[in-house]
Amino acid sequence: MRKSNTLITLFLIQLLFVGNIFSQAKKNTSAKLKNDLESYFTNPPESAKPGVLWMWMGSNLSKTGITKDLEALKKAGFNRTTMFSLADVCTPWAGEIGKSPTPEIISWTEPWWKLVRHAAEESKRLNMDFGMFNGPSYETSGGVWITPELSMQELCWSQSEVILGNGTRNLTLNRPQVDPRSNMPFPVFNPETGMVEKPVIEARKTYYKDIAVLALPADGIVKKEDIIDLTIKMSTDGKLTCDLPLGNWKIYRFGHTTMGALIQPAQWKATGLECDKMSVEAVNFHLDHVIGEIKSHLGDLIGTGFSHVHFDSYEAGNPTWTPKMREEFSARKGYDMTTFLPIFAGRIINSKQDSTKFKNDFDNTIKDLYRDNYFKIISKKLHEANLKFTCEPYGGPWRPDDVLPTIDNMMTEFWTNGNTDDSYLELPIAALRKLGRNIAEAEAFTGLPELSKWDETPASVKSIGDEAFCKGVNKLILHRFVQQPWDDKYKPGAAMGQWGTHFDRTQTWWKESSGLTKYWHRSQSLLQWGKVVTDVADDFTIKKSEGDIKVKYIHRKDENADAYFVANITHKKGFAHCIFNVIGKQPELWNPVTGEMKILNQFEIIDGKTALTLTFDDSESAFIVFRNKIKTAPKPLKSKPFVQKVVLQLDEPWSVQFDSTWGGPTKPVVFDVLQDWTDNANNGIKYYSGTAIYTTNFDFLISKKLDKNAILYLNLGKVNNLAKVKINHKELGIVWTAPWRIAIPLELLKNKNNLLEIEVTNVWANRLIGDEQEPSDMEWLPAHMWKGESLKEFPDWFINNKPRPSKGRYCFTTWNYFTKDSPLSKSGLLGPVSIILE
Repeated sequence: MRKSNTLITLFLIQLLFVGNIFSQAKKNTSAKLKNDLESYFTNPPESAKPGVLWMWMGSNLSKTGITKDLEALKKAGFNRTTMFSLADVCTPWAGEIGKSPTPEIISWTEPWWKLVRHAAEESKRLNMDFGMFNGPSYETSGGVWITPELSMQELCWSQSEVILGNGTRNLTLNRPQVDPRSNMPFPVFNPETGMVEKPVIEARKTYYKDIAVLALPADGIVKKEDIIDLTIKMSTDGKLTCDLPLGNWKIYRFGHTTMGALIQPAQWKATGLECDKMSVEAVNFHLDHVIGEIKSHLGDLIGTGFSHVHFDSYEAGNPTWTPKMREEFSARKGYDMTTFLPIFAGRIINSKQDSTKFKNDFDNTIKDLYRDNYFKIISKKLHEANLKFTCEPYGGPWRPDDVLPTIDNMMTEFWTNGNTDDSYLELPIAALRKLGRNIAEAEAFTGLPELSKWDETPASVKSIGDEAFCKGVNKLILHRFVQQPWDDKYKPGAAMGQWGTHFDRTQTWWKESSGLTKYWHRSQSLLQWGKVVTDVADDFTIKKSEGDIKVKYIHRKDENADAYFVANITHKKGFAHCIFNVIGKQPELWNPVTGEMKILNQFEIIDGKTALTLTFDDSESAFIVFRNKIKTAPKPLKSKPFVQKVVLQLDEPWSVQFDSTWGGPTKPVVFDVLQDWTDNANNGIKYYSGTAIYTTNFDFLISKKLDKNAILYLNLGKVNNLAKVKINHKELGIVWTAPWRIAIPLELLKNKNNLLEIEVTNVWANRLIGDEQEPSDMEWLPAHMWKGESLKEFPDWFINNKPRPSKGRYCFTTWNYFTKDSPLSKSGLLGPVSIILE
């Protein structure tokens, strides 16, 4: 009995315990729902981190450099690399740099695969996502393993002179001839001729397959029933014996040959033909080769150290044939296309309307074949191999809505010139949303040489990325990050030829770029949260603005909260009275640059919506969040934005320490007044690139009237280009964008002798221009497009690790944008520096 009571008691205790667990779980679930959005902002998920397109430039690679690259990316806040194996340099065509220290490294050969495996092993160690393009180059699908039979095909034809028909005729039909040069969108640098050209492809002279031989009345519109199919009457050498009715006739011999389209920009020894994207056999062959090589070299790392295969934006040209085109056309369109082939030779069959219909049917068949025989096979083959399919599915002969469902990670694209076609960005994102998919990746900040020449900064690209965010992008994959194979003394190091933007670990500001990466991480987290709102009229409007700013937005929400990302995409200051399609909830401003979150009490309800006045600095952005019910009555809006009060102006002299390794003065220099380095008479300062440490001391009498909860900021004024701030040896953080200020904890300040240290970093451009004042000790070749020079060959002093002959030169890189007369980039801390109270 006592045992039974004990069991009952234990059961009741257990029941109570379980009940408490369920009760607590319910409370936790409720709290989780309430704070879900906040947790996305304060603790962004790994999926919201940005990635990079990792450019391996020709034979200039090393294990040490690969490890350093990956460790630098991991530390800076990136979690994904997609590797492209390119030529030594892009001019923009594939270029070669002579006297390589490691000439044995050729893309997709054994020495190269050993480095790929090392990258996969290191990625696994660092818990990073690693994948690569589906062959050498960045366009599009092919390699040296593709034969002319499996390459992209071109319809061709020959036609006889006018033939008088009246009985049996014995004729010889010439084989169709094509220009022996490659039929491809862009030329290449041909090292065999030293020319930038569309090279002669021998297979365009030798490879040919007949399709049909047709006789047509010589002139005018031709009725389909008047066409005579003579295909079986012609021998392989073009001999034809046929009976032609009375009249004037023309005989057409149709066939196909390789387009000769080459992948590019790959090393010349790794350059081969593009595969036939409409052929099941060709695509299977290409994928089997690619996946077979991956399995052979990385098989045990698939799914851990190696995860995806990438297909970049399409630049391979438009094929007009594939060996099974007639069968495919007939199966899809329900009629035989043979008698319509003369339309390609400029003839009209039946009528203009019928001829146009055939052309449309033919074009749609090509689109169908790209979907079914290219994208679907890629997807199937990669998934069977436990690999993800990433792709930029625009610009090719297909329908985006058709092919997008086959892709795991859809990537769009935007450039730093701001002129990206909507078909690159907005149309793919619209197609993605139709499918109910959320993550829109983007090849981000692809840079033209005049806009990306070692003078770009995090602040200069911020608004470009923000505009892409407003268009629906929510995961940036940076273009580009170049594999740096050499000793760290060789900076800026390897470049992707003329192409930027230079997100490299050898950047002057690479360590400070973590501020930008954190901004993207927070922003992308909220931009991946919830669902995007696209179908609400007047969801966000601006009633009034000043300062010639341009504000864009995107709105995401779930059942509990709304988050508007609003961004000034200009480099101007101003304010805007903004109307949000939300009522009854307290507005908050979450700053993705700093991580600050604050309640906005000054707002109004107008026509069932919430009105706010937002102040915008140069390229400033924020999330306006509505998640909680309004608890207190709002304060009316001010007609003008808030002003900041200067508490202390720091006018003391500054001691500035430069790095002599990069040409700066050995001893500290005193600046009585803050000045631009490029205005300094000392060439070591004028042409300096890197980090200089500004130091000064100041007193700060803490007023009793100052609210203990007051927020003080150190306002740096104008900074070129990034700053890391310390007060009394306490690091406060990195300042990399407007409004160029950072919060100061009040308890950190002393009444007397506060030590302020500001590490200011500029860009590489000035040191590179300074080097151009000195005698040259390297040979250069002119660029093939735009301005600039590529390194002709590695100099002996570099190969042998000897001191360089030109003692006044400090930088080493494979691409030169500058002359000695190029304009310098403003540099240094210009101020005024002050402590302000908001």
